[in-house]
Amino acid sequence: MTDETRRSTPSERPDFLPAGDGETASFENPSAGWGDPSGRPQPYFNESAYGAPPSGSSETLAFGVPQGPPPPHGGGGMPPGGGGTPPPPPGATGMGAGWAPPPGHGFGAGPAPKRGGPNLGLLVALAVVIALVASGLGSLGTYLLTRPSAGSNPSYSLGPAPSGVTNRPPDSVAGVANRVLPSVVSLEVSGSSADGATGSGFLIKDGYVVTNNHVVSMAAKGGAIKIMFNNRKTTTGRIVGRDPGSDLAVVKPEETFGTPEITLGNSDQVVVGDPVIAIGSPLGLSGTVTTGIVSSLNRPVIAGDESGTSTEEPAYISAIQTDAAINPGNSGGPLVNARGEVVGVNSAIATLSRSTTSQSGSIGLGFAIPVNQARRVAQELVTTGHAKRPKIGVTLDKDYRGDGVKIATGNQGGRPPVDANGPAAKAGLKPGDVILEVDGLRLQDGNELIALIRSKAPGAKITIRYQRSGQDHTATLTVMGEDEPAPTPS
Repeated sequence: MTDETRRSTPSERPDFLPAGDGETASFENPSAGWGDPSGRPQPYFNESAYGAPPSGSSETLAFGVPQGPPPPHGGGGMPPGGGGTPPPPPGATGMGAGWAPPPGHGFGAGPAPKRGGPNLGLLVALAVVIALVASGLGSLGTYLLTRPSAGSNPSYSLGPAPSGVTNRPPDSVAGVANRVLPSVVSLEVSGSSADGATGSGFLIKDGYVVTNNHVVSMAAKGGAIKIMFNNRKTTTGRIVGRDPGSDLAVVKPEETFGTPEITLGNSDQVVVGDPVIAIGSPLGLSGTVTTGIVSSLNRPVIAGDESGTSTEEPAYISAIQTDAAINPGNSGGPLVNARGEVVGVNSAIATLSRSTTSQSGSIGLGFAIPVNQARRVAQELVTTGHAKRPKIGVTLDKDYRGDGVKIATGNQGGRPPVDANGPAAKAGLKPGDVILEVDGLRLQDGNELIALIRSKAPGAKITIRYQRSGQDHTATLTVMGEDEPAPTPS
C-alpha cells in the first residue's frame, strides 16, 4: 500500500467508519468502488491472508470481522484508500498499537480483566465481622460454663432480717392487746343433744367469767361448758346465773391457772369516735384482736328469740355500736378502750338482712352491752343467782305510729296501762300520754324506750318529757327493779 494510504485516517475519509470496541467495522460509501451496488455497507475481508469463506456465509472471523463477499477490486491487504488496522498474518502476535491483537483478542473482544490483590476495605470489614462473631461466641461459652445448674444460685442471699425489739408502747393497740389477752377466754358449750355453741368471755374478780346468755343457755339443761384460757390450758365451768333480758351470764371455771382479772371501765364516759378494741374467738379463732371506733351510742338492739315460741324473753339492749370486726364467736368477749378497760360486752352483729342472730360475717355493724349494765347484772347474778328487771310501770301501745311512744289507753294482756304504784304513776303520767324524750334523747319507738330503761340500774333517776292533749310536760321518775320478768316489757 502507498504512503498516502497509510497516512490516511478515518476522520479524513468520509467513506470509512471506524469500529468501536467489540463492534464490526463497515464502509458505508458505495462510491469507493468495492461496496455492494445496492448501497449496503460491506465488511472488510482479507482473502489473501485467510482464504475466501464459503459463499453466502455470515460467520464472524476470530478477530470479530464478519465474513462476506470479497471486495470488488479483488486485491488483498488494505481496502482502497487505507484506514483502520490491518489484520496480522497467521501466527502473528500483538506488536503494539499498529498491529492487530493476538488470537482470542480480536476486534470484538472487551478489555482484559484487571489483575491485583483483594480490596483493602473489604478485608477490614471482614476482619471486624470475624472479631464480633468470635466475641459473641466467647461470651456464650463463658455463660454456658459459669451459669448455675437447674436455675439455682448457691451464692444468692437477701441478707439477714433487720434487728429490733417486740416491745410496744403501753398505749398502742399492741400494748393494750398484750395486757388484755391473758384475761380473755374461749367457751365451747354442748347441750343435751348433739348441738353446740362457741363464744368468748373475760375473767373478773374472784375468778368469775362474764359472757352472753345466748352462749351458755344450751348448757342450762344438762349440758357442759369447756373453757380455754389464753395460755391454751382448759378446764370445765358451771353456770352461776344468767339473765335473758340483758343477754348476760356468769360462769365459774374450775381452775383459772393464775389468769389475771380484767379491768372494768365506765361506759357512761364513752363518746362517739373513741377508739376501741374487740377481743374474742370469732369462728373459733381464739385470741383474735380487731380494732375500730365507737360508731354510735344508745342503739336499740333486740337479741334472742322475738318469735314468742321461746320460753325466754328477748333481750332489749341500748347498745354501743362499733365498726370493729365482730363475728360469730366474738359474743361475750370484751370491747375495751385505749386504756385496756372494758367498756362493753360484745353481743350482736347486724347483717344485710337486718337480723342480729344470723351467722353471717361482719359488715362493720357490731353491738356491745354497756359495761355499767354488765357490772350491775354480773354482781346480782353472783350474789343472788338472778338479776332484777328495771321498769317504770307502763304498758305501751304497739299500734301507735306518731312521734315518741304512746302509753296504752286500756288493759293489755291483763295489765293496766299504768301500774298504780309504779314510777310512772307516781310521776303523774296517765294512759294515752305520749313520751317524747328520756334524758334529752328523743325516742323513735317503743323498743328504744324499753332498751333505755333496761340499761338503768334500779333506783336510778331519769327525766322524761311527755305530751298530753297537745301540751308538753316534764317529769322525773325513779326506776324500780322487778324480781321476776314481766310478760310484757315495760
